[in-house]
Amino acid sequence: MFKKSAINKGNFYLIFPNIFDFKGGIQVYSTFLLKALQDVYPEADYDVFLKYDKQNLKTQQNLQFLSSTKFHYFGNLPKLLQTILFAAKIIILAIFQRPTVVISTHVNYATACYILKLLTGIPYWVVAHGLEVWEIENNFIKLALQKADKIVSVSNYTRQRLLEGKNIDSEKIFVLPNTFDANQFKINPKPSYLLKRYNLTNEQPVILTVTRMGRMAKYKGYDQMLHALVKVRLCLPDVHFILAGKGDDIPRIKALVAKLNLQDCVTIAGFVPDEELCAHYNLCDVFALPSKGEGFGIVYLEALACGKPVLAGNQDGSIDPLAEGKLGCLVDPDNVEEIAYNLIKILQGDCSNPVIYQPKYLQQKTIDAFDFNQFRANLVKLVNGH
Repeated sequence: MFKKSAINKGNFYLIFPNIFDFKGGIQVYSTFLLKALQDVYPEADYDVFLKYDKQNLKTQQNLQFLSSTKFHYFGNLPKLLQTILFAAKIIILAIFQRPTVVISTHVNYATACYILKLLTGIPYWVVAHGLEVWEIENNFIKLALQKADKIVSVSNYTRQRLLEGKNIDSEKIFVLPNTFDANQFKINPKPSYLLKRYNLTNEQPVILTVTRMGRMAKYKGYDQMLHALVKVRLCLPDVHFILAGKGDDIPRIKALVAKLNLQDCVTIAGFVPDEELCAHYNLCDVFALPSKGEGFGIVYLEALACGKPVLAGNQDGSIDPLAEGKLGCLVDPDNVEEIAYNLIKILQGDCSNPVIYQPKYLQQKTIDAFDFNQFRANLVKLVNGH
């Protein structure tokens, strides 16, 4: 699509929601995308537009980018003014600078890219993650997605959803899966400091879920996990469930825990910082997130890289990191009985998929398919038009 010499001396415009203030799937993907581009094209210029980040946040993060990277922040502005100035600055600056390509990691920003293309002919790409592109109601956003030069889907599942009745040319949609830093995730024994923190013994079966717990995120399946736990503990009385993450749904979750009389076997751990994430995966005997709204699910990669059995839903992008079930256990995310049955089987060492008990195999397969080096190599192919 572009000559390599033109890219090296060119200018990438990258439009992100944010990367410094909040760590969700889109933010992690955006960060890895920027890092990969700068690894491969260190001589190019980079203008990064951050709708929700504020200027002082960059210094608080341990993120390394090229010193020439220009960040444009809009997080301090009132909401309506933020949206207007965000789009206006992208368009006006691009008219003067003429970037090589504009890449948006959220479909909502594709409208500004489309207007810019109409005015200047500058090509743009849109990254498609999950729910935000599965059902687009805004016709202008839908049109902007259709007119993109490339749509980069984070999973085969999302690619299939995009091809269902959205009038998008299949030749435009490329899969560039989520990635992770494999160096951060190792196979280790259960950490003694976490056993002590959560008042657990080394022999206790531990189920872990790491997720956002917002009122708009009930599709993540943590309610079903709690209902399934009632049944699991009938077979495994000393089982313990650690639910980690933050969000505005936690008060309701705590009330549900009390209602189900699970206070003695559930820990709502709150936000887990990056430096403790690997330790939490190593603490568990199974990682479970029976979601039905994942575009992909980076947490599955992290758990697999720690060699852990993984249980996920079979109705969304979760099937991609689990290699369509070859590396884990896929269940109907709405079926509490099925979730409970499979959790019991996994914890009793009797899962029908024996590879989930082969930590090094799980780790290696995950690294081979999804490590950052693989992501970077695949991105180069995309940029070069393959």
